[in-house]
Amino acid sequence: MSLAVHPDDVPEEILRDFVGSRYQVVMVRLNDDQLPINRNIFKDPVKTAGILCKDPLFHKFLLEAGNIFDPSEEAAVDWLRETLQILSRSELKDNKDAATKLFAIHEDYITWKHQNV
Repeated sequence: MSLAVHPDDVPEEILRDFVGSRYQVVMVRLNDDQLPINRNIFKDPVKTAGILCKDPLFHKFLLEAGNIFDPSEEAAVDWLRETLQILSRSELKDNKDAATKLFAIHEDYITWKHQNV
């Protein structure tokens, strides 16, 4: 398999990167709306919550939605705990309602990310 990308489709920061830079490319099947078909690649809600709260783009997503005022991991953790009504991520293992809400938040974030990045 080979990949050809038109220069107009490449972000400028990649074009300006030094020769020999390494990148990782991921390929997923897209639906008719150009969104990945299997977007819940994280089946473990505990892991998903941890990854989201460490993601600076998730912080931006929450900030733009008016859910947090400080784009930080701590603010994201506090917001997620309050929104899911949990005291600890470990509760997500057994709390199906909270896990379902988490995956809905994750879906909203993926959609936002696709439209804004």
